Amino acid sequence: MTQPGPEMNFYTRKWVRPEDLNANGTLFGGSLLRWIDEEAAVYAIIQLGNGKVVTKYMSEIEFVSSAKEGDIVEIGLVATRFGRTSLTMRAEARNLFTHRTILAIDEVVFVNLDADGNAAPHGYTEITYARDRVPAHIA
Repeated sequence: MTQPGPEMNFYTRKWVRPEDLNANGTLFGGSLLRWIDEEAAVYAIIQLGNGKVVTKYMSEIEFVSSAKEGDIVEIGLVATRFGRTSLTMRAEARNLFTHRTILAIDEVVFVNLDADGNAAPHGYTEITYARDRVPAHIA
């Protein structure tokens, strides 16, 4: 499912706690998706230089393996395409110690918004690794 492209960076780590478990005693998919959506929003804010972004789309979500209480999950994201008003990224969650993939999503799309909540051009075409795009009112 994962396609070649820019290198994915894993910055966020989450500790699987009892409240994150499903009835089977493994990580609840909804908890993991919440973590990924939150991390993707932060990533989009940095890449688009705007604190107002919204999730537009997630492609097929592939649950590859599971996690249990006490595991540490790391979340990786990489921008794969810049649209006029959007940013598309690839996401992966994996076990920090084994590097075994837990979940993979080929496309997560965020839209850049203006002050009125409408889609707005962002003007970027390349990934940044600096924090220079973060607006002063957010920093």
